[in-house]
Amino acid sequence: MRNGRNPGRVKHWLAVGLVFVLFSSVAAPKPPPNIIIFLVDDMGWQDTSVPFWKQLTDLNRRYRTPNMERLAKEGMKFTNAYATPLCTPTRVSLMTGLNAAHHRVTNWTSPNKNTSTDYPDTLLNPVDWTINGLSPVAGVERTVQATPLPVLLRQQNYYTIHAGKAHFGPLGTPGSNPENLGFMVNIAGSEIGHPASYLGQENYDHPVNGKPNRNAVPGLDAWHGQDVFLTDALTHEALKALTVPVQKKQPFFLHLSHYAVHTPIMADKRFVDRYLKAGLDTTEARYASLVEGMDKSLGDVLAFLDERKLTGNTVIIFMSDNGGLSMSPLRGGKAHTHNLPLRVGKGSVYEGGIREPMLVRWPGVVKAGSLTEQPVIIEDFFPSMLEIAGGQKHALHQPIDGRSFVPLLKNPALRDSSRVFVWHHPNRWVAAEAPLISWASALRQGDWKLVYDHRTSVLELYNLRNDIGEQRDLAGQYPEKVHDLATLLTRQLQRWDAQMPTFRRTGQPVPWPEDALAAPKQ
Repeated sequence: MRNGRNPGRVKHWLAVGLVFVLFSSVAAPKPPPNIIIFLVDDMGWQDTSVPFWKQLTDLNRRYRTPNMERLAKEGMKFTNAYATPLCTPTRVSLMTGLNAAHHRVTNWTSPNKNTSTDYPDTLLNPVDWTINGLSPVAGVERTVQATPLPVLLRQQNYYTIHAGKAHFGPLGTPGSNPENLGFMVNIAGSEIGHPASYLGQENYDHPVNGKPNRNAVPGLDAWHGQDVFLTDALTHEALKALTVPVQKKQPFFLHLSHYAVHTPIMADKRFVDRYLKAGLDTTEARYASLVEGMDKSLGDVLAFLDERKLTGNTVIIFMSDNGGLSMSPLRGGKAHTHNLPLRVGKGSVYEGGIREPMLVRWPGVVKAGSLTEQPVIIEDFFPSMLEIAGGQKHALHQPIDGRSFVPLLKNPALRDSSRVFVWHHPNRWVAAEAPLISWASALRQGDWKLVYDHRTSVLELYNLRNDIGEQRDLAGQYPEKVHDLATLLTRQLQRWDAQMPTFRRTGQPVPWPEDALAAPKQ
């Protein structure tokens, strides 16, 4: 014996301790990760100081987003992440795993039930699309019935919170209230697609003839009359709601879906002066302040996770719902220059309308500072979230068009150049005219992208690796590639039973892409 210890007894208790540790490790598996989707409205691929291209651009230098920079350094950057051209189609795809051509919510939904938002067109008739949005139950006219993502996460004991813009369906339908879609808490989400005002002093409203505006943001009465910007109020409420599952030690899913940076473009006075001093016009300075206010919210979320020691077991995913608005005079400066080098912006199937800034941080899984060039699309979020939450099998009403991007999080070098990505926008969403912001379809496979103009039945071909701005149409040089991609696009649209618009003059449908190769022009 030494120092009064019995070596045999010490060995005995070491063995008992080892058994206890082993038993504890089996009995108490690591809890499932918390999940935060940080979704921004109308944020373009270039509306950030984080470069998502091979080089830093003038637009990257314009914006100040230090918290996005932090997220990029601590996580993975997706340089080829896609949504749809407009907001509601993206949001329904995220919640269902369905491509927009499949769920047929191909335009933004009106706040009012049974109301199409298609703008009249002199050449084409609109399709009979799903104007009432998403429904979790059968029997709701002109909706797509599907099992929403939050319902499935609740089945796996997740505490589900929605904060901000919802816009899943009109008033009078289930989609108007996120609680009908499986969210246990709904903060300020409704049928509206943008705020009447970002100002707490205006009660997030802008009355018309003395009556509340149709787009007044609901549910934030506690902030009325206060000098608190909408982005900040939503962040405070979302983080307050998170204290409940944190105290319960229950995994949570937070869908923090900001109204920013959608119109009305209003100044966040905390940040606007720096952009005015930098020489931006008033509109663009206000827009940049909206972007920085959004980034401040991201920083507040990251700080909340750090302070409560939740960072290590929380997946946070940053994404936008469509390309940046590029129309003037809603934006300052020259029209369709706001997403350069990408072409055009919101509403278009060109890259400016669909390519988005996407970041993912998952400590212990995602390598810090990593990057993937593999394309992903918004319907991929649905199976990815389910896999992150534990990969349980679920009974779903709908098939899943998306693919999980979890393998990419573990190995960003993975490539699948054969996968086909499809966009279908058989609608006219605004009165303005711009390159293919209406009436178009597109397909990407590998570096090749096919764009189909419904009005003219013209097919365009681009190589995105060599021509990210889609300035050099190669259709004449590569007719076989055009034929192959047109066939793929046609087959996929037909498989999903997608609809093509009809010509007003003849009543005939727009040809399928492969048929357009030989069809006479209208």
